[in-house]
Amino acid sequence: MKHIPKKRFGQNFLTDQFVLQDIISVIAPQATDSMVEIGPGQGAMTQYLLRSLDSLQVVELDRDLVALLKKKFDASKLVIHSGDALQFDFGALPVAAGNKLRVVGNLPYNISSPLLFHLAQFASLIEDQHFMLQKEVVQRMVAAPGGRDYGRLSVMLQWRYQMELLFIVPPTAFDPPPKVESAIVRMRPLAQPLVCAESALQQVVTKAFSQRRKVLRNCVAGMFTENQLIDAGLNPQARPETVPLEQFVELARLLEQIGHPVHE
Repeated sequence: MKHIPKKRFGQNFLTDQFVLQDIISVIAPQATDSMVEIGPGQGAMTQYLLRSLDSLQVVELDRDLVALLKKKFDASKLVIHSGDALQFDFGALPVAAGNKLRVVGNLPYNISSPLLFHLAQFASLIEDQHFMLQKEVVQRMVAAPGGRDYGRLSVMLQWRYQMELLFIVPPTAFDPPPKVESAIVRMRPLAQPLVCAESALQQVVTKAFSQRRKVLRNCVAGMFTENQLIDAGLNPQARPETVPLEQFVELARLLEQIGHPVHE
């Protein structure tokens, strides 16, 4: 019986065999890899991965698809975790000695950003991540300072990862076709992220981009004085979208030092 894609799960199934082959090529799975696929759906990419891997773990929320996957694949090669990837403990997955986790998936557009931040908690345990996401989201993830795509998502992810947009996937590659283009992104956790408290960086970046059309001094008013911005090497008249990651990290360190927002 054909599975009907469910809107509430953001299901768009990749069906183009040439695109699937291109994705497998950039992932380059090796037999002994410790790999997990998020949202395997009907197993289109799963079957390609299993041609190279000794075993594969998957996380799938839709119980109908879990049942389909159990019928379709050998249980000795495919380990199915039925649950919500947003709540899943990726740190609890078994990993072969000497390995780190490799994460892949065609991520539902409606949960892509929250899921990326959830996975960031496990960055130290992960070798790399290859995801298909909405093209506009990937463009924001990899954006450099100075453009409209650069924002909170750019800064918070680039603090932890080296990222690369690999190629674009057209809507026609899916069933049903989404209304937007998709893109494949590669994410490699940085061995040594710039040192600062994540909570402080999150506060600074969220505050800065809450009114991105205003100058930095006005965006972070109540958090830093103008003189503090200058002392930290920032231009108070700059717009947040022009401020590089390194300077946001400086502000996060400053926030840690002063311990609380200030008032001019």
